[in-house]
Amino acid sequence: MVLRAEIAIEANSLAGVASAPKRYNACCVCGWTYKGGRLKSDRRPSTERIFVQGNEAIGWGAVSAGCLHFFGYPITPQNETTEWFARELPKRGGVFVQSESETGSINMLYGAAAAGVRAMTSTSSPGWGLMLETMSHLTNAELPCVVVLVQRGGPGMGTTQHAQMDYFSTCWGGGQGGYKNIVFAPASVQETADLVQLAFYLADKYRNPVIVLTDGILGQMREPLEVRTIDFGPLPEKDWALRGTAHQKDGRRQILVCTSGHATVPYPTYLELLDHLDRKYLQMRSEVRHETYRAEDAELLIVAYGYVARVSEEAVNMARAEGLKVGLLRPITLWPFPHEVIREKAARGCKFLVVEDSLGQMIEDVKIAVQGRVEAHLLGVLARHLPTAMGMILPDRVFEEIRSLI
Repeated sequence: MVLRAEIAIEANSLAGVASAPKRYNACCVCGWTYKGGRLKSDRRPSTERIFVQGNEAIGWGAVSAGCLHFFGYPITPQNETTEWFARELPKRGGVFVQSESETGSINMLYGAAAAGVRAMTSTSSPGWGLMLETMSHLTNAELPCVVVLVQRGGPGMGTTQHAQMDYFSTCWGGGQGGYKNIVFAPASVQETADLVQLAFYLADKYRNPVIVLTDGILGQMREPLEVRTIDFGPLPEKDWALRGTAHQKDGRRQILVCTSGHATVPYPTYLELLDHLDRKYLQMRSEVRHETYRAEDAELLIVAYGYVARVSEEAVNMARAEGLKVGLLRPITLWPFPHEVIREKAARGCKFLVVEDSLGQMIEDVKIAVQGRVEAHLLGVLARHLPTAMGMILPDRVFEEIRSLI
């Protein structure tokens, strides 16, 4: 089995997105620190290339984005992330707090985000369930932050091993109120670090939490990582942040709320708030990103994300070696989802095979996209090579399913 160490995003992942950043407009910079009470970078060029776990790449991406505030609670399989921040942030003058629970973590994050600093937390699936109420509050209060979710098997406490069972609760609003968050799904160690940086940029751009959704395999695997800071362009000043009257330009006291009716600005009525959020969500939909692989003439298109996308890419190679016209579409954003490109392929009669390490969640978005024109088939968690929690969906099994559909 061949799993590629690095996956480059093709040009079509940014096609038609006028506001999308130039992903490779990057300068190799690291070393964010606090100097004189302010966040600064020493801007020293670096060509450092290291060999790290995906869970550690989360940390490298965060500090490259200027994040020096982390609040978290240990949980398998993302413990290396918490350990990394506990070790590395104090060296950089940052703040690491191990909370008493995931509920504590997400609410500490609320406070830090309200102060206008770049801050984040990370967790795994059971801990994610405890964070959902405050995810809704963060969205209402328009507080930019990043949450990394390293998925494991469920439901309930499930297993401590990998899975892809949190798609619904991340992409379809797991907390109350029908809110929306951009959700990134990396497929390599390098892309994990890069998308964490992009997540901070888009969180600030839209004043909205952003989720980076990985899994236990991506978190535990090791690959080369180029440590770099990516320049996505300027952002508006955070004049809304709660920094105290002495630090406000007008000297007036600021207020941030996550409810309606307790403040006169900036949305005097509930419907004005909802109208604002609706228009913002529409703008956020322009951030859709995807990658295709050998998809131009495909008669069957696999749709997969995370570790399963890399497995599926090898299955595509196996199918092509036998002359079968099979391709891969990998959503890089799970929300917004690349419905349009799937809809276009379906209109041409292309079949779809959704491969995901669950009983079927992402397949619902694919069914929405194809609009009943063609069938969308599922190869899910029951296709793992072992019945234990250590089982994986492997290329041979995906290839077997391909042959049954063509």
